Amino acid sequence: MGGSYLIAGRNVQSHYLALAVLTSFGLGIMAVRAKSKPKIQYSSPPPINSSSAEEEAFIKEFLKHADEKKKENH
Repeated sequence: MGGSYLIAGRNVQSHYLALAVLTSFGLGIMAVRAKSKPKIQYSSPPPINSSSAEEEAFIKEFLKHADEKKKENH
């Protein structure tokens, strides 16, 4: 391969150093992007397009139960 460097009393191959630099650079970018990711806030739920009043009532009841389960788990 290529040359090696003496780091902390050990011989380290140059390709290991290159991989370490690229990995730390990639992890740094991922950390910055994770912190600056904006959270989406919805102002109102989307409209319910149903063919009958019974279907609309069923959908609303289902969503209400799903929200309750979500709150219980968190």
